[in-house]
Amino acid sequence: MKQKFKIYLGWSLIVIGLLLLANTIKAQSNYPKIVASKDGTQISYEVYGTDEPTLVFVHGWNCDARYWQKQIAEFSRNNRIILIDLAGHGHSGMTREKYTMKAFGEDVKAVVEAEGDENVILIGHSFGGTVIAEAARLMPHRVKGLIGVDTYENIEYPLSREEFNSMMQPFQENFQPGTRQFVQQMLLPATDTLLSNWIVADMSAAPQSIALSSIEEYLEQSISGEAAKIFDEIHLPVLVVKGDLWPVDYEANRRHMQSYEVIEIENADHFLMLNRPAEFNQALRKAIETLSSKN
Repeated sequence: MKQKFKIYLGWSLIVIGLLLLANTIKAQSNYPKIVASKDGTQISYEVYGTDEPTLVFVHGWNCDARYWQKQIAEFSRNNRIILIDLAGHGHSGMTREKYTMKAFGEDVKAVVEAEGDENVILIGHSFGGTVIAEAARLMPHRVKGLIGVDTYENIEYPLSREEFNSMMQPFQENFQPGTRQFVQQMLLPATDTLLSNWIVADMSAAPQSIALSSIEEYLEQSISGEAAKIFDEIHLPVLVVKGDLWPVDYEANRRHMQSYEVIEIENADHFLMLNRPAEFNQALRKAIETLSSKN
């Protein structure tokens, strides 16, 4: 009897040990990975799911991978998804002197190449839309389409130097209050107060030098016309999922894009992936299916 109990106990301990090991491996698999971008800056990213196409999520100005938290469970069921912290954001390195859109595109390229993905849809929020366009230009054979999230309203918008200076002044004079005011304008009053407060506090706490450099580089592309010229080169279908805060210039965008379609969610603001996740996820899934059908 004692011998049988010892054997039973031994097998029980082995099973428990294997279960603990499996849980440990599963937990560790969701830890951020690190890869060096072209200039050596360390880029942090997370990977979930397995199936193609691979969906690469790129955040906006002063944000990071956490802004896609309500998309992980939904999209990792049927796709391999990658969430990136661009240089100077989240857990990624902060070693650059200038935070250009092209360098951010290199960040995305480094991650995609490190993971070996060949069938990729890039998803970019806000200025992340420009980043994914730069990334697509760098790896045309891997990217099958772009999905902008509340971006690409008018890529031809002729931003003047006077408008640029006016936009930058609040950030340059007093960064945190200027950023708070800027972010609050992109949130609807009906948005959950706790979520709104978190977004405003988080974005205004970004490192000032990185935030100023990146937004300057982003806006400069609208002054030079580069924001539109990128799309003359990449020849990819583009879909946008957006709120209805700002109007869209379809003609301007379609002059440069292979195709351009919009899915608009009524009474949704700039951070709809966080504060309207059910409707946003449904619209994003539709956009992904549309792009997949084109390839």
